[in-house]
Amino acid sequence: MKNPFETEARRAFRDTMARFVATEIMPHADVWDEAGEVPWELHAKVGALGAFGFGVPEEYGGLGFDDCFLRAIYHEEMGRSGAGGVAAAVNGRTISIDPIRKYAAPDIRERVLADIVAGRKGSSLAITEPSGGSDVAAMKTRAVRDGDHFVLNGSKTFITGGMKSDCFVVGARTGGEGLHGISLFFVEAGMEGFLRTPLARKMGWWASDTATLIFDGVRVPAKNLMGEEGRGFIAIMNNFNLERVGLIAGSLGMMKACLEDSIAWARERETFGRPLIRSQVIRHKIAEMSARIDAVEAYLNQICWMVNEHEMPVAEISKAKFFTTKALEYVASEAVQIMGGAGYLRGNRIERIYREVKVMAIGGGSEEIMRDLAVRQMGL
Repeated sequence: MKNPFETEARRAFRDTMARFVATEIMPHADVWDEAGEVPWELHAKVGALGAFGFGVPEEYGGLGFDDCFLRAIYHEEMGRSGAGGVAAAVNGRTISIDPIRKYAAPDIRERVLADIVAGRKGSSLAITEPSGGSDVAAMKTRAVRDGDHFVLNGSKTFITGGMKSDCFVVGARTGGEGLHGISLFFVEAGMEGFLRTPLARKMGWWASDTATLIFDGVRVPAKNLMGEEGRGFIAIMNNFNLERVGLIAGSLGMMKACLEDSIAWARERETFGRPLIRSQVIRHKIAEMSARIDAVEAYLNQICWMVNEHEMPVAEISKAKFFTTKALEYVASEAVQIMGGAGYLRGNRIERIYREVKVMAIGGGSEEIMRDLAVRQMGL
């Protein structure tokens, strides 16, 4: 299906990303998954593509411009690798780069942003807590002013890249209850009282390190306050929008991988003396999978166009997020069904994608939260 939004630059970037994924990720995906980590040089290789530089000024190593379509292409092609854990391992920084660029003090940006964008250093966003994730306004981690410092106490969990990141954008309560009492802080690994422990035995994202962070009387310089005190909730909510676009695009790439491998298998596999692809049941599955992919792609293109037109379509992003992850759930399940026992064995894209479905449905805002947010954005 022809994409009316495709340009020569976007096509070239997609080709570059597709080649990179085919040569640098897919041959190693199973090994990295089983090992539970990716080599750090992969971060730098992705950084060299400019994939972390959207919206970042050139003085910090960024591209100097933003394009939602290019962001989506990056995440889609990474998703197409079928290596969700690998993508998560390198992409953990992407949801912290914008807050650092927008809200960190100039000297902090000068010191760390270029290294993060280049993939030399890691950064993570630390919002989710053991007591709750989607209800950001109920955050319990607290920062209390003490002279020229804030003293930080509390914990965060499910932090992508948390074990290896060098710095963190941390949400903490500086005021009263509710959304107006939350602020953001720039916290660096190695600060006294800052501890981290790994979350192991995950259903998916094996190659991505995930951490629980503990702040036990961490003294954070007051200059590390990011943006205005008490305005962190709004910054967090705004940051979620592009994260969700990335998750939609990544899910689309995973769906396309499932369809590609299902068709290849159905052409190759023979049952009852003929190729599986000649079975009407299988052909109908493929038609339905393809239709859902087309719907998601059209939805994503419309959203990217709106973002590029300087309109953040929160309701549409929310609806697309839950619509896409439900479509991914269907497509991944049908792909395993088409491959049969072969799809159940570790070592292929479809098997990896099938166990990544739930994290895509939960991360960045659960399906239930997305539905509620969409309705509220509709004024209901």
